[in-house]
Amino acid sequence: MRKQLLKISLLGLLLLAGVSAQAQRTAEKKADKEYQTQAYVDAIKIYERMAKKGYTNADMLMKLADAYYFNGKLPEANQWYTELFEGEYDDKGKTAIAAEYYYRYAQTLKSVENYDKSKQMMEEFAKLEGDDSRAQLFEASKDRYLKEIENNSERYDLKNISVNTEYSDYGATLYGDQLIYTSARNTDHQSGKRLHDWTNESFTSLFSSKINADGTFDEPQRFAPELETKVNEATAVFTQDGKTMYFTRNNTNLKGKRRLNKGNSTLLKIYKATLSEEGKWDNIEELPFNSDNYNTAHPALTPDDKWLYFSSDREGTLGQSDIFRVALYPTGEYGKVENVGKKVNTAGRETFPFISKDHFLFFSSDGHPGLGGLDVFVAKINVDGSIGNASNMGTPINSSTDDFGFYVDKKTRKGFVSSNRANGVGGDDIYFFMEKVCHQILEGIVFDKDTKEVLANAKVTIYNNAYNTIGEITTDENGYYKVEDLDCNKKYRLKAEAIKYNTEEVVVLMDAKIGGIKKQDIALEKTEKPISKDDDLFKKLKLNPIYFDFDKSNIRRDASIELMKVVEVLKEYPTMKIDVRSHTDSRGNDDYNLKLSDRRAKSTVAWIISQGIEASCITGQGYGETQLQNKCSNGVPCTVEEHQLNRRSEFIVTEL
Repeated sequence: MRKQLLKISLLGLLLLAGVSAQAQRTAEKKADKEYQTQAYVDAIKIYERMAKKGYTNADMLMKLADAYYFNGKLPEANQWYTELFEGEYDDKGKTAIAAEYYYRYAQTLKSVENYDKSKQMMEEFAKLEGDDSRAQLFEASKDRYLKEIENNSERYDLKNISVNTEYSDYGATLYGDQLIYTSARNTDHQSGKRLHDWTNESFTSLFSSKINADGTFDEPQRFAPELETKVNEATAVFTQDGKTMYFTRNNTNLKGKRRLNKGNSTLLKIYKATLSEEGKWDNIEELPFNSDNYNTAHPALTPDDKWLYFSSDREGTLGQSDIFRVALYPTGEYGKVENVGKKVNTAGRETFPFISKDHFLFFSSDGHPGLGGLDVFVAKINVDGSIGNASNMGTPINSSTDDFGFYVDKKTRKGFVSSNRANGVGGDDIYFFMEKVCHQILEGIVFDKDTKEVLANAKVTIYNNAYNTIGEITTDENGYYKVEDLDCNKKYRLKAEAIKYNTEEVVVLMDAKIGGIKKQDIALEKTEKPISKDDDLFKKLKLNPIYFDFDKSNIRRDASIELMKVVEVLKEYPTMKIDVRSHTDSRGNDDYNLKLSDRRAKSTVAWIISQGIEASCITGQGYGETQLQNKCSNGVPCTVEEHQLNRRSEFIVTEL
C-alpha cells in the first residue's frame, strides 16, 4: 500500500512538473510574441515572472536584456546580460552568443560604472569583430579614452528643469523665448493619443514653455495642436526667420494612422510645415527623401539654413543609424542625400544632430568610446564641408546612460541636453546647462638650446590666433614665465626673445579642463654659437663664397669683406689656430687645379696675416679637385650649380 501511495505521489509530482513546464513554454511564446511586435514593456513583465520562477534559457535572457537595452534602461539590462554571460540556466553553453551581445554587455557594464569589466568585454568583442569600426575605435584608444574624457569634463553647470514629468521629456530647442520640446506626458484627453507599445507611455507631442527673464519656465502647453496625429511627433527645428519647421513623425496614412513596414514596425519620417499669417502651422508635407523602408528622423539645420542634417538607417548607413545631410536649395528643391562620413559615423548608433552657430556638429553616439549608452560628441564642420575628428563632451553633459538631444546658444553659452541618467524625474529628462568660464594657466622655462642653461630676462610675448597681442612677460632668474586666465581649448602663439639669441615662436593649444596648467618650455639658439675644434668657420660664420677672378689668386674686395669676419674671430680668440683649405671643381687639368688652389690658399693666408694675425696661428694648403663634395669628377656631366659646390674655401679650427 505504501509503495502504491509513493508511486501515486511521484506521478503527481511529475504531472505537476510537466504542467509547470508547459505553462512556462506557453508564457515564453507569449512573451516572444510581445517582443517581436516591439511591445518591450509587456515582454519584460512576462520574462521576469518566468525568471522569478527559475525558468531561464539563453534565448529568453537575450530578449529580456535586449528589451531593457532598447528602452535605454541600461542598468536593468546589465542584470540580465550578466546572467546570460555568467549565470546558470537550462541550455548554458549550448547556444552561441553573438558578438553584438559582448558589445551590449560592455555598454551596460559602463552604466553601472564597471569599466574594467567593460574593457574585458570590448576586448572579446574586438577579437570576434575586428573589422567593426567600434572595435577599431576601442582598440586605438582603450588605454587613454577615459583620461581624455576626464580632461574634457566639468566645463558646464547642469540642472534638471521644471518642465520634466514622470514620463519622457527630451529634444529641447529654442523658438524665440519659448522652449520647444518633445514629451510623452499623458495627453489622452486632449489629443486621443494611445500608449506606445515600445515604452508603455503615450505617443509623444511637441510642447512649449515660455522661458522667463529669471530663467524659470511657465506651465507647458501643447505647441501646435494642428500638427498632432495619434502617433509620435517629436524633435522640431526652425529656420532662422521662424517661418518654417522641420519635425519628426511616425509614418502614417492619410487618416493619420500608423503605417507598418514589412517587419511590423512603424518607422519615422521628417516633415515640413510653414507658419500661416494666422499663426498656425500648415502646409504639412513629407520630405521627398523619406521612405517606408527605413527611418529618417531628428532634423537639424545649419545656421544659414542651407543644409539639413538628420539621422537615418537608410541604405548607405555604416552602422545601426548614421548622420546624413542634404542641401536645401532656394527653389525649395533638395540635393542628394549624403552620409557625413566615418569620422562621425560608426557601426553603432549616431543620432540627434545639432549644428551650432560657429559650425560645430554635435551628435550622440554609442559607437565612439564613451561613458556608456549614447554620449554627446562634437566635431568641427570645416569651410569645405568636411568634418573633423569627434571628441567626447565629457561630464556632466554625458553620464553612464543615454545622453542626447544637445542644443547650445553660443552667444549666451547656455543650452539643453536630454538624458535618462539616475535621479531624474521621469524616463528621459531635459537638463539646462551653462558653460563655465574656462581659464587655464600657461607656464614654462626659457633655456639655451645647446647648454640647457635657463635664460633670465628673456621676453615672452603671447598672441591669440589672430596675432593680436595678449601680453608680455619677462622670465625670472630661473628662466620661468607664467600666463594666467587663458581660454580653454584655444590656440595661442608664443614668441620668446633674448639678447644674442634667435627669436623662437611656438603654437600652443590649451586643454579643455577648467583650472588646468599647460606647460610649454622654449629653447632658444644662440645667434653666434661657441666655436669648437674642427669647426669650419666658413659654415660657423655663414660666410658668403670666397670668389677669385678667373685663373687668379689675388684677394678681391668682396672676398676681403668675408675674410675680415675670420680675422675678427681670430682676434677674439688669440690662441685659436686655423688651416685654410682651398678646393676647385674637376673642370680643367688635375695638376693645374691643384697648383691653382694652393696659390689661392696661400694668398688667403697672407691676406689674413696682413691684418695683424700671427703667422703661427694660420696655415693653408690647396687640394685641387681631390676632395669633391659630389659625383662631379672628370668626365661626369654636371650642372653649373653642382660644380659650384666643389669650388670652396674652408677655415678649419685646428687648435683653441
